[in-house]
Amino acid sequence: MDKVTYPTGVENHGGSLRIWFSYKGKRVRENLGVPDTIKNRKVAGDLRTSVCFAIRTGTFDYAAQFPASPHLKTFGVGKKEITVKELEEKWLDLKKMEISTNALHRYESILRNVVPRIGGKRLVSAVTKEELLYIRKELLTGYQVRLKGKPLTKGRTAVTVNYYMTTIAGMFQFAADHGYIKVNPFEGIKPLKKARVEPDPLTRDEFIRLIDACRHQQTKNLWSLAVYTGVRHGELISLAWEDIDLKAGTITIRRNYTKLGEFTLPKTEASTSRVIHLIEPALSVLRNQAEMTRMGKQHHIDVQLREYGRTERHACTFVFNPQLIRRCAHVGFVYKVDSVGDSWDAAMKRAGIRHRKAYQSRHTYACWSLSAGANPSFIASQMGHASAQMVFNVYGSWMADSSADQIAMLNQKLADFAPSMPHRQQGRTGAFLKSVS
Repeated sequence: MDKVTYPTGVENHGGSLRIWFSYKGKRVRENLGVPDTIKNRKVAGDLRTSVCFAIRTGTFDYAAQFPASPHLKTFGVGKKEITVKELEEKWLDLKKMEISTNALHRYESILRNVVPRIGGKRLVSAVTKEELLYIRKELLTGYQVRLKGKPLTKGRTAVTVNYYMTTIAGMFQFAADHGYIKVNPFEGIKPLKKARVEPDPLTRDEFIRLIDACRHQQTKNLWSLAVYTGVRHGELISLAWEDIDLKAGTITIRRNYTKLGEFTLPKTEASTSRVIHLIEPALSVLRNQAEMTRMGKQHHIDVQLREYGRTERHACTFVFNPQLIRRCAHVGFVYKVDSVGDSWDAAMKRAGIRHRKAYQSRHTYACWSLSAGANPSFIASQMGHASAQMVFNVYGSWMADSSADQIAMLNQKLADFAPSMPHRQQGRTGAFLKSVS
């Protein structure tokens, strides 16, 4: 029997042909999956020669030539495929170490809405910019639902849709950064234009009517303090007497309470441990509230820090205790965020005031303070903004409205030390002006 000869780099492996070659300093073998015949040996030899030539000239694409090769993972080459659902799970699992539990909850909610629209079983690489634009349109314009037999169209605001798109774009950028796709399909998609929402604060008369409409003294105190300080509602309901110095007239904001029922640090770095300087009406409210809750039970709670997995223990005698108003099994020792908003809505309705969202308590503080001539930088620090720019952007028109008050204040303050021109000098100046007129 004649001895079987093989071209260089071609060999028999279990009855099939395979080739070997050197790639990146390593000898590798690739099974061709074809039977060992004279014709196939020649084809395999030609293939091996072309592979070696491509490697020498720098044009070899390993993934294109051997897409199923186990060596692709070894050399870190080739196209990685992942479904949209797999990407969602991977991205959220890594993201939870960077963001708060409350933010993670929002991300999960957005993904529950958007991923089914994209298609969870689809490959990420198959998603196009065009279909993302159509998804954005659907989110904005809404979908048909039936209410009492009548079709209605429900849609989200431009602000909400932009937030959805930005969140999903971050997930696809993760895919691009890690080699699942070459280009993020969100590139070039601009945010929707949104109408500027002007603050809609309470007038003095509306505020008085609102407080009068609150049925319990604690509720009156809660909304009075909200308007007098501008604190966020999560900060307000997590406020403890250990944070308050009535003698110095200050509140130190140390924590926030979320809709998920968790204590966290305040929303931004600028908000953490900020000191709010109280005006006299706010101090009066707190003195009144102290009679009800200052000697209450102290609770030890865990506050989630920004660093993943870390918490710190706070001893808190809460200023506002919902059990004073309603005692039943499901009422806890701290207000729920939604229930606070409900109390605002109920009081607004009883008072016959045009409806506004409860967040307007914060806007009311800012607008009243600016109208009274307060410094925007001071207001920004009181409200927990990183700089006064937010105050200028949101409340600019209210600062313009107080121009006359600013002039009056300057006239009053500067009159005591601004140098006045001597009468003799004034006469000379008048004569000079006549001579040149």
